[in-house]
Amino acid sequence: MDRIALKIDNLESYYGPIMAIRGVSLEVREGQIVTILGSNGAGKTTLLKTISGVMMPAKGTIIFNSESIGGLEADKIVKKGLVHVPEGREIFPLLSVYENIILGAYTRTDKNKISVDLEMVYEYFPILQERAKQRAGTLSGGQQQMLAIARGLMSKPDLMLLDEPSLGLSPILVEEIFTILKRLNKEQNVTMLLVEQNARVALELANYGYVMEIGRIVMADKSEKLSQSKDIQEYYLGMSTAGERGQRRYKVRKTWR
Repeated sequence: MDRIALKIDNLESYYGPIMAIRGVSLEVREGQIVTILGSNGAGKTTLLKTISGVMMPAKGTIIFNSESIGGLEADKIVKKGLVHVPEGREIFPLLSVYENIILGAYTRTDKNKISVDLEMVYEYFPILQERAKQRAGTLSGGQQQMLAIARGLMSKPDLMLLDEPSLGLSPILVEEIFTILKRLNKEQNVTMLLVEQNARVALELANYGYVMEIGRIVMADKSEKLSQSKDIQEYYLGMSTAGERGQRRYKVRKTWR
């Protein structure tokens, strides 16, 4: 059995006085793609920020590669092999595409291997090589998302946290980016924890999934089983009326309390 790359136990974090993460426990095994589903405000982004050191946990443990990282600063966590590709891309628009990509390697000490990894990144994202000298802010939304992923890859991560990579993209671009993510997982052995509102594409990509509601995990199972669940089909895959989705949402929460 694959070893556990990331294990979270009873994690809590706050925005000011508001508890945003409420006793979350989950694990990601090496080589897996794990997805976290949930509606807006469920706490998905806050969870990734807490794992990656952007926010500090108030309680609980975060174990990455058998080492506690809870409360460490974000740059130290990156050096340990965990990288966060945030929601909204957050590229540097006035820098060139090449400069944005190379910034992903700022924590590395094996400078002689950076050029090799740059070629690897260009192989997966050839459009970025074509536009290497172009200002990043002039790229399309899909190209900026590719750039954000490419920048993350340059840190040579063992685990990538990906926050809403499909946000604002056309179905064709979503399919292209998710195909690349699948290749990276298989060919480069990059483990991934994926936050995504597009439940259909996330469950097709992932091995395992968790569902969050109001800061808590309310469901967890293998992706194929989640995709067959009536709760998921009716609420997250849009296969019901709004009233039916509300009833299903209540049932899911009640079952997991």
